[in-house]
Amino acid sequence: MNKSIQYQKYLKKQKINKLLVILTQLAIVIFLIGLWQFLANKEIINVFIYSSPQKVVETIISLHVDNNLYNHIFITVYETIISFILGTLIGTIIAILLWWNNFLYKVMDPYLTILNSLPKVALGPIIIIIVGANMNSIIVMALLISVIITILNVYNGFSNTDQNKINLLKSFQATKFQILKMVILPNSYPTIISSLKINVSMSLIGLLPPVGEKTFFNKCYSRY
Repeated sequence: MNKSIQYQKYLKKQKINKLLVILTQLAIVIFLIGLWQFLANKEIINVFIYSSPQKVVETIISLHVDNNLYNHIFITVYETIISFILGTLIGTIIAILLWWNNFLYKVMDPYLTILNSLPKVALGPIIIIIVGANMNSIIVMALLISVIITILNVYNGFSNTDQNKINLLKSFQATKFQILKMVILPNSYPTIISSLKINVSMSLIGLLPPVGEKTFFNKCYSRY
C-alpha cells in the first residue's frame, strides 16, 4: 500500500514537472514575441527587414482572405515531404553502399566532407540551369541540404556498431548481407531515427528563406 502511494506521488510529480516544462516553453515564446513587437513599435529594429508579429498576423489574414494561404501551405508541405522522403532513402542507401565497400568510402570521404561544408545556396543558379526554373529546383535544393547529412550520420551509426557482434557473426560464416540485416541496421535504428528528425528540419530549411526564396528570385531574375 505504501509503495502504491509513493508511486502515485512519483507520477504526480512527473506530470507537474512536464507541465512546468511546457508552461516555461510557452512563456519563453510569448516573451520573445512580445519583445519582438516591442522593439518594432519603438523602431529599435527595422520593420522592413525584421517585420513584426503584428505584420505577420496581418499577412496571414490577408492571404486567407485572398484564398492563397492554404495553397502556399500545401506547396511547402508537399515539397518538404518529397525532399524528406528522397533525402532519407537516398542518404541511407548511399550510407549502406559506403559501409559495404570500404574502398568506396575512402574514395568518397573527402568529397562528402567538401559537399557538407559547401554553401548549398551557391549552387542555386546551377540547379536552375540543370533542373529548370520550376518547383523541382527547390526540391533538389532541399534534397542537397538533407542527403549529405543523412549519409554522414547513418554511416557513423554503422561504423559505431559493436565490433564484437560483427566478429561473432563472422565466426559463424555469416554473409555481409546477414551482418547488415541482423546487426548493423538494428543497432543503427536510433541513429536513423535521429537522422529522420534532422532531415525534416533540413528539408524545411531548403524550402524557406533565404534558400528557397533565393532560388525563386534567381528564377524570376533569369526570365529578364
